[in-house]
Amino acid sequence: MDEARLRSLTPNVLAVLVRRGADFAAAEDAVQEALVEAVRVWPTAPPRDPKGWLITVAWRKFLDETRADTARRRREDLVDQEPAPGPAASRDDTLQLYFLCAHPSLTPSSAVALTLRAVGGLTTRQIARAYLVPEATMAQRISRAKRTVSGVRFDQPGDVATVLRVLYLVFNEGYSGDIDLAAEAIRLTRQLAAAIDHPEVSGLLALMLLHHARRATRTAPDGSLVPLAEQDRGRWDTASIAEGVAILQAALARDRLGEFQAQAAIAALHADAPTAEETDWVQIVEWYDELLRLTDSPVVRLNRAVAVGEADGPRAGLAALAELDDTLPRHAAVAAYLHERDGDLATAARLYTEAAHKASSLAERDHLTRQAARLNARGRG
Repeated sequence: MDEARLRSLTPNVLAVLVRRGADFAAAEDAVQEALVEAVRVWPTAPPRDPKGWLITVAWRKFLDETRADTARRRREDLVDQEPAPGPAASRDDTLQLYFLCAHPSLTPSSAVALTLRAVGGLTTRQIARAYLVPEATMAQRISRAKRTVSGVRFDQPGDVATVLRVLYLVFNEGYSGDIDLAAEAIRLTRQLAAAIDHPEVSGLLALMLLHHARRATRTAPDGSLVPLAEQDRGRWDTASIAEGVAILQAALARDRLGEFQAQAAIAALHADAPTAEETDWVQIVEWYDELLRLTDSPVVRLNRAVAVGEADGPRAGLAALAELDDTLPRHAAVAAYLHERDGDLATAARLYTEAAHKASSLAERDHLTRQAARLNARGRG
């Protein structure tokens, strides 16, 4: 069985059923049953037209369920719509599914789970393992999401920005359980880019590729975090970097700048520097200014303060940081870094310790604790 092939067909099959009038939740259940049947049948009797086979079987599964629950006239109407034998139509409705799964009535976590299930073709068990929650919990989350969108008209225009946020959430989950969610997000964003001509879709795909290119160097063999400046750039994935830069340049040439393109431009400048010392921090600050114009995000302002500290010196960075709320996540860590750059090791060590207590992950906490210990040892020496 070609699992990747099955997963790539799933959204199109589901979309066909919904477009024909099937309720989303019932259609999704029917498609899952068809996939189970495919796993059983295809190894010994592979179909000539896999997509057409799945559509036919899923539609019949849906009709079987419908016959048990609906009136006679409705049953006859649905039976009349059964597709004729032959190759399936080439129409790709994947884009509408993205919009449906990222519906604004859904919470971010539900939108992510539904996208992975309906568009990504992952099983409930795989999604639950990826998010480290019980399978029953994830099943309930997906069922609620399916019920929420069941009454949504399939032909309503979708919000590209919402779809992109959902895909970015998936990407930032990285790797957990037995599913590589970062790779899955890249696969789904490629699929979206093939379905819609939009510079921000390209910007997100470029950003993912540029970040993913550094993945192998982000942690040491013992699992500890490796800061960007200390990463072995010779191990970065140059093919992904080249692809990401090319996609970004094509998007920027359209002169419709968005936040993902701006983020990708910053990532590209980091990727382009042969060494940390050769990073073009002045241009990175300029891109952060563009990003602020688009988002006015406190997190962007925090990252900009780091860039200013690199471009204009640590005191300039501390001045930019002083304008921000010190309760922001990572504020203490940024302040510690800039104070260390400025030579105030005692203040930096204290702030690293404070940041460690606020860290959101064990790996980040351990990294910040080691930074504090390093400076305290230097102070005693």
